[in-house]
Amino acid sequence: MVQQAPTSTQVTRNRPALAEAVIHALVQDVVTEKYAPGSALPTTAVLCETFKVSRTVIREALTALAEKGLVAARQGWGTVVLDRESWRLLDPMVLEAIFQREDSLLFMDQLIGIRTVLEGLMASSAARQITDEARAELSRQFDVLSASLGDEEKYAEEDIAFHSLVHRISGNEFARAIIFSIQGKARLVAEYTGAPPQGHTGLTHEEHRHIFEAIVSGDTEASADLMRAHISRSWARRRPKG
Repeated sequence: MVQQAPTSTQVTRNRPALAEAVIHALVQDVVTEKYAPGSALPTTAVLCETFKVSRTVIREALTALAEKGLVAARQGWGTVVLDRESWRLLDPMVLEAIFQREDSLLFMDQLIGIRTVLEGLMASSAARQITDEARAELSRQFDVLSASLGDEEKYAEEDIAFHSLVHRISGNEFARAIIFSIQGKARLVAEYTGAPPQGHTGLTHEEHRHIFEAIVSGDTEASADLMRAHISRSWARRRPKG
């Protein structure tokens, strides 16, 4: 069982399901630029009619969008869409919408860059402080990963578990939280997970083997280098053309 990494602290409220549905729709519209930065959202009356909800629900939704850095009230203008620099990019709902944009591949490339740096750092930390107990646990996970080679779907699950275990062994809670929050949404996008090309799983497994051996042997430099190379190469093999 893969343990979930802690997520970043954020403002949360217990909102009615109807309000959540409106918030989700408006976040999608803003992030995918149905409403361009600098433009005003429709009036409250129009939004009430569009979503068939009360003014209270719309006010709640607009408050949520403001909390996510997507909009702000402007005297004489109404509710104005803010530039992307203001968005709370790690907000789960904003992240989900980002990967629905036409230029989502750009954000996926940025995600791979973040993963390369942070997972390289975590692999090095895992090698530096690995205990006998953690070494045995990682060995068991690698055995499970190896046994899954004939089943691509199963292998993908165990691949995630292998990386998650390395993250946990590293003890770097901030890096874990960042990777977990971003990648959890990216995996919902077909273009990110992709249809692996011929031979991809075999190459991936050899990369995992080298990472595993470096970590359990305590080689911090090799662990970092191998992890960075693995993430970059894996994405290069799966990346959609564009």
